Amino acid sequence: MKLLTFAVPCYNSAAYMSHCIDTLLTGGDEVEIILVDDGSTDETGAIADRYAEQHPDIIRVIHQPNGGHGEGVNQGLRNASGIYYKVVDSDDWVDTDALQEVLATMRGWVAREMRVDMLICNYVYEHVEDNTRHVIRYRNVFPERTVFGWPDVGHWSPSQYLLMHSVFYRTELLRQCGIELPKHTFYVDNIFVYQPLPYVKTMYYMDLDFYRYFIGRQDQSVNEQVMVRRVDQQVRITRIMLNCCDVMALRESNRKLYRYMCRYLSMMMTISSIFLMISGTEEALRKKDELWEYLRGIDERLYHKMKYRSLSMVTNLPGYQGRKISVGLYRFVRKVYKFN
Repeated sequence: MKLLTFAVPCYNSAAYMSHCIDTLLTGGDEVEIILVDDGSTDETGAIADRYAEQHPDIIRVIHQPNGGHGEGVNQGLRNASGIYYKVVDSDDWVDTDALQEVLATMRGWVAREMRVDMLICNYVYEHVEDNTRHVIRYRNVFPERTVFGWPDVGHWSPSQYLLMHSVFYRTELLRQCGIELPKHTFYVDNIFVYQPLPYVKTMYYMDLDFYRYFIGRQDQSVNEQVMVRRVDQQVRITRIMLNCCDVMALRESNRKLYRYMCRYLSMMMTISSIFLMISGTEEALRKKDELWEYLRGIDERLYHKMKYRSLSMVTNLPGYQGRKISVGLYRFVRKVYKFN
C-alpha cells in the first residue's frame, strides 16, 4: 500500500528534474512517484524512463502530448494509488527529513484507521536571484499536530495562503470534488488548492519546512513580465474559481471557511486586476472592467464585498493616478513579502 503519491509534471525539465526526483525517492516504498512527461522536446522523457527502470516499484512514467501543467496534475490524479496526493513541480524539491516525519504521521493514521482530509506543512521560497530564503509558516493559523476542523482555524496574516506547495490532499477527496484542471493554462495551482476546500472537514498541521519552491528564473510563470504576457490566463483561472463554489452560501454554515475563501478570491481578483493595469492598454483596462462585471453577474453581494471591503479595494482607485498607486502598492508588497 502506498501512503503518498507524488505527481511531478515535467516539461523540458532535463536540466533540473533529477534533484527533485532524488529528494522524493528518499520516501522509499511507501511513496509512489508519477512522472508526467508533458510532450517534452528535450531529454526529459528519457531521464524519466531511466529513473523508472532503476526504481520500478516506486516510479511510474506517463508520456502524454503537451497539455500544460494542469493536465499533468490531472494525469497524476487519474493514476494515483496513494492514500494522499501531493504535486511537486520538477524544478522544486522537498526536505528529506521532513518527508520522513510526514510519512510516519500518515502511517500512524492508517494504523488507527483515521481519515484526515488535508495535511498542511510550511513551504520555503528559494530565491535564486539573491540566494535568500523566505519561509511561509502557519503557527498562528493552525493548531499543531492534532486533528482539527474549520472552527479551530486562527487568524491569517497578509502573506499566508494555502498554496499547492503547502497541502497534501486525501486522494479520494480530490476525486469526489470532481476537480479537473484546464489544459494549456498557467496558474491552475490556484484552482487545485481552492476548489476542494468545502469538502475538507478534518485537517492536520505539521510545522515542518517541507516544500522548497525555486523562484527567480526569467522564464518562470510568476515573473512579472511573464505574468503580464499571460494575464488572459490569470483572468481565466479567476473566472473558473468564481464559479467553483457558492461562497456566500457558506457564510452561515462555515464562517471561517467562508472568510478564507473570500480572502483567496480577493487575492485572485487583485492579481488579475493589477496585471491588466500593468499592461495598460485600452483592451486590458476593458478586460479589467469586464472581470468585475462578471463577478457582479455571479453574485451582487460577493461583488460588493470584493470591491469595497477587501484587499481588492486597492485595484479600484479611479483614473490613471489611481492605477499608478495600485501598481506601486503591489510592487511594494511583493518586495516586502518576496512572493515572486
